[in-house]
Amino acid sequence: MGSNNIYEQSLEQNAANYAPLTPLTFLQRAASVYPERIALIQGDLRQNWADTYKRSCLLASALQKLGIGKGDTVSFMGANTSELFEAHFGVLMTGAILNALNTRLDAKAIAFILEHAETKVLFTDREFSDTIKKALGILPFNLVVIDIDDPLFSGGELLGKQTYDDFILTGDPGYACFQIEDEWQACSLNYTSGTTGNPKGVVYHHRGAYLNAISNALCWNMTDHPIYLWTLPMFHCNGWCFPWTLAAMTGTSVCLRHVRDKAIFDAIKEHKVSHFCGAPVVLNTLVNADDELKRGIEHSVSAMTAGAAPPASVIAAMEAMNFSVTHAYGLTETYGPCVVCAPKEEWQDLEISERAEYLARQGVRAPLQDELMVADPQTMAPVPKDGKTMGEIFMRGNLVMKGYLKNPPTTEEAFSGGWFHSGDLAVWYEDGYVQIKDRSKDIIISGGENISSLELESVLFKHPKILEAAVVAVPDEKWGEVPCAFVSLKNGQEMTSEELIVYCREELAGFKIPKKVVFGPIDKTSTGKVQKYLLREKAIQVL
Repeated sequence: MGSNNIYEQSLEQNAANYAPLTPLTFLQRAASVYPERIALIQGDLRQNWADTYKRSCLLASALQKLGIGKGDTVSFMGANTSELFEAHFGVLMTGAILNALNTRLDAKAIAFILEHAETKVLFTDREFSDTIKKALGILPFNLVVIDIDDPLFSGGELLGKQTYDDFILTGDPGYACFQIEDEWQACSLNYTSGTTGNPKGVVYHHRGAYLNAISNALCWNMTDHPIYLWTLPMFHCNGWCFPWTLAAMTGTSVCLRHVRDKAIFDAIKEHKVSHFCGAPVVLNTLVNADDELKRGIEHSVSAMTAGAAPPASVIAAMEAMNFSVTHAYGLTETYGPCVVCAPKEEWQDLEISERAEYLARQGVRAPLQDELMVADPQTMAPVPKDGKTMGEIFMRGNLVMKGYLKNPPTTEEAFSGGWFHSGDLAVWYEDGYVQIKDRSKDIIISGGENISSLELESVLFKHPKILEAAVVAVPDEKWGEVPCAFVSLKNGQEMTSEELIVYCREELAGFKIPKKVVFGPIDKTSTGKVQKYLLREKAIQVL
């Protein structure tokens, strides 16, 4: 029997009334509607949207000539430069997946990612040649290596046979961006720090990238043609999806290779920067900069931060400089920020210290985040909105990843009960705002980077002098929080903090090394479980 629903009779989905959602359409529109508007500023470079589209198409065509297509992985070890920005479109045009590598990782971690992702082509900036050279030596297979030779950086060495600019010239000048067939197909691969060592590959789809790009603009009241300063790494959740947001809003990207206070203030003044994102450590850097650097900013600037909540004093100091701070929350698995501390008008009447208490909360779901709840992780029942009862933060909807690459058990666990399990423990307030109180995964967020305390502990346990080790997060004025290691030595052994840190430096990326070390017995329950809450209290008292 046919349907009696009159709205399903002869009203079929077709090419005229339906197109899969993809951020590629943002670039096409920007280039056709505002071809002469500046898309990228990098040193003396001023590149408009027409040229950005053309170069992205050349990149796609050149990759296709190498045999790159749907389902292939193209990795980038790059700084915040035009090449990585263009890759957010050019790689996707081929149907391939962009894997932007964390430039702060060590060679072993990079090699693991390249092998796990089955990378076919690697673009690498000469600044990171030492790490990449070591990583390539670990890999059990060869891949195509292409150099990013930025004239603004003169160090390092070239490892490939071609530079990025030479490579894209092998592309077909007549190539045009194609329309994808399925918005659910993968577009990006980002690795998140694993709680037991190796990172997990988080897979994004075109639909999620498109929607979060729009959600970013909506939750930040971002209007047409923003001037955006890249202090947030583009490798971090694809720069929180802002490359695609900037194409949608036909904004201007001011590329910044290194995050330094003078460079940031100079860029803000020279280019009239309207927006930038960064970890609280970036805000702290600006607040503590010399007063001379701060002079001359005569317009308002919007800053978005995520991670450990910025202290009230930092928020107040930013406001004094005419910087408006928006606090956001999310995970690699949610395309970056999917929760925002949306300000309310009545907060403006409060003293800064009191207002900061509200601004420190993680907030409410972003405009295009479908559902958010704080619930008991066992029963999945929402906790009372009393600001006291703790539960786990759960999300579901279009701004949640496809899953973890080649890891069905972990994907299934993350999605059990029909919700994404964040692993973050929080309370829920009567007004619907959530606030994180603890991390069930013991992840330390330092300067915007995720650090697994379990990974640090496993490295410490390998040292022949160490009997036991436990790592906790402690507040830090500059980084938000840093790792503090509690170490118990074997009988008869002696060790200094310096000796332990030198050992860790050989085993871990620099940002993961404990910043503080405390020697002595480690508090445990009667069943032998480490009491980390007591260690956190001790760490604060000792430090």
